[in-house]
Amino acid sequence: MTLSLFDQFLSPVVCWIPLVAIAITLPWILFPSPTTRWLNNRSLTSQNWFLSQATSQIFSPINPPGHKWALLLSSLLIFLATMNTAGLLPYTFTPTSQLSINMGLAGALWMGVVILGMRTQPTHSLGHLLPEGAPALLTPILVIIETISLFIRPIALGVRLTANLTAGHLLIQLTSTATLAMLTIMPVTAIFTGILLFLLTLLEAAVALIQAYVFVLLLSLYLQENV
Repeated sequence: MTLSLFDQFLSPVVCWIPLVAIAITLPWILFPSPTTRWLNNRSLTSQNWFLSQATSQIFSPINPPGHKWALLLSSLLIFLATMNTAGLLPYTFTPTSQLSINMGLAGALWMGVVILGMRTQPTHSLGHLLPEGAPALLTPILVIIETISLFIRPIALGVRLTANLTAGHLLIQLTSTATLAMLTIMPVTAIFTGILLFLLTLLEAAVALIQAYVFVLLLSLYLQENV
């Protein structure tokens, strides 16, 4: 039973060939492509509105040099939101439930932000390791603590996204298993459990979108410190 709960997080394999790449690229086909028409259709208009609102919220506190990252972070937001929500469909796979994928994204982007800060303004970036006005006796300890917290950031990004998606999927599977088990024994209880399952699915869809936004928002905050 314990192993079957986590079988949903196993990478799909056909003839010993992992299908993670297909699971990642296939949802992108659902997005409408830009056209040269004067008026866009409803789906493309909704997509552009979502991108403009998200971009304005994320990049409003960032200096103009950091706006060069707008395309990258907007694409990352759409990617994470698509992967998180597509995994809620039946017979699908959630690539962002894999810690390796999330840590790869978080580590690479965090390293890019840190390298950018060291190249453009090394004094200001290193200044974050020591709070202003700190006592001289606590300087070595504070530098060590801030350095550890700096290197923990990508781990926190990847683990947060993985843990939230994994917990939500496990809760949905447990509730759906209980609903099917009680359907013939206690039909009334199964109906209430089915309603709870529907509400949990809506909550998990909201959590999937929120976690994608939080992931990109934290990256933008790290970018703000180094630009």
